Amino acid sequence: MSMPAYRNEDDMAPATPARPKLISVEAAKLLDATQVKDLFTSHINPGQVHFLKLLGFDKIIVDRAEGMHYITRDGRKILDFFGGFCSVAFGHNHPRIIAARQKFQAENRHEICMAFMSQYASALAHNLAQIAPGDLDMVFLGSTGSEAMEAALKVAEQAQGPGRSKILHAANSFHGKTKGVLSVTDSNLYQSQFKLVDNRVKVPFGDIEAVRLALESDPAIGIVVMETIQGGGGIVEAPLGFWRELRALCDKHGVLWVADEVQCGLGRTGQFFAFERDGVVPDVTALAKALGGSKAAVGAMIARREIYMKAYGKPKAALIHAQATFGGMGEACISAIEGLNVLYEEDLMGNAQRQGDYLIARLNELRAKHPSLLKEIRGRGLMIGVEFQDISETMPFGLKHMVALLDDKLKGSLCGFIGALLLKDYDVLVAFTEYNRNVIRLEPPLIVTREQCDQFITALDDLLSRGITRIVTDYLRKVAVSKG
Repeated sequence: MSMPAYRNEDDMAPATPARPKLISVEAAKLLDATQVKDLFTSHINPGQVHFLKLLGFDKIIVDRAEGMHYITRDGRKILDFFGGFCSVAFGHNHPRIIAARQKFQAENRHEICMAFMSQYASALAHNLAQIAPGDLDMVFLGSTGSEAMEAALKVAEQAQGPGRSKILHAANSFHGKTKGVLSVTDSNLYQSQFKLVDNRVKVPFGDIEAVRLALESDPAIGIVVMETIQGGGGIVEAPLGFWRELRALCDKHGVLWVADEVQCGLGRTGQFFAFERDGVVPDVTALAKALGGSKAAVGAMIARREIYMKAYGKPKAALIHAQATFGGMGEACISAIEGLNVLYEEDLMGNAQRQGDYLIARLNELRAKHPSLLKEIRGRGLMIGVEFQDISETMPFGLKHMVALLDDKLKGSLCGFIGALLLKDYDVLVAFTEYNRNVIRLEPPLIVTREQCDQFITALDDLLSRGITRIVTDYLRKVAVSKG
């Protein structure tokens, strides 16, 4: 048998891999709407494109964003009353936050520095502890609201121990889509077929008697988690006095209260935390969305020192849930630090209160003017829900009964028509809610002016004045037919 030929060193060297066809930064900037749609469909989420097309959002390419506006490739200035689900509190590209980030980059400061303590993460944690009421002063930094809420539930469960690990949560809640918090996010759609944690019990939101009964009947419940204002549920608040009674019940039964302020926190309601209005302090809370100065992804869990130390205070437990790789990144932290200073120095919380009160008053005037279309206005500060009537309520008396049979299937259609036409005809962007599809949510940046509120109201009034028949036909003619 002959021996295989000897391979010399050059033969053993790995071949240089062929360079893949990559899109450059500059080439990405120049992609048109059709190219972006094709790439999104091929590599991100083809099903989502269906909904973007229904609203006419698939034909728009944003070139840049400044303050209250998106500026499109063709020069349209779109007034942002969506605010990225409360993420754009400081407006787009706030100059002070941009300047802080540019200085950070110009000085080549450290970004990921896991081996050492970060002065930026430490300073941000200090600032959050200074802002938070009571003894909420131990901070875990992450990147998202889901991550912050995961940390919040974990610190509470670790402190309570396995005998009191059951979590009480609210109907129509939204706490995130990662596996743990998905278990207390009340959505059959989002929960899908995933295997969820089973140590949970659900009560109606804002029903203090249901909470009382649950805590009295099940001593395994050791944690209550609720959004202070439900965002996905349709901008819904608990009845006056609920949070004070909840605090008292939790104290009585030794239960830890976790307040989810991912959307409603950071000054959106006119106070830094929405729960502050009621003069109560939870045991653990969570922030995200706008915390990164509307330029970085930052989330934070803030816990009472006693609870944090019970969970992670000893050296052998300190690393059970320590900072993750991207928790406390340098530029993200300085974006948050500058944002918090801007929030106070530019009185954005006061502006949220003033403009929110004005906007709600003007919306209620529209509700009185268009009662067949607008059902209810609710919210606080610049977290506002506009609930539209079911389609049957917009119809002449003789048709109401017949159309009512279709109300459930048509839920959300009127909101879709309104949202699509506000963008198409008035260059105004609004958002929708996950569970109550008849609600449009208004969460503009906290820098919004009285004139911009008036611009929005004028646009909505003009659109509603068309009446239901023309709203539907205009949508079909201007958006649906041209969606391609």
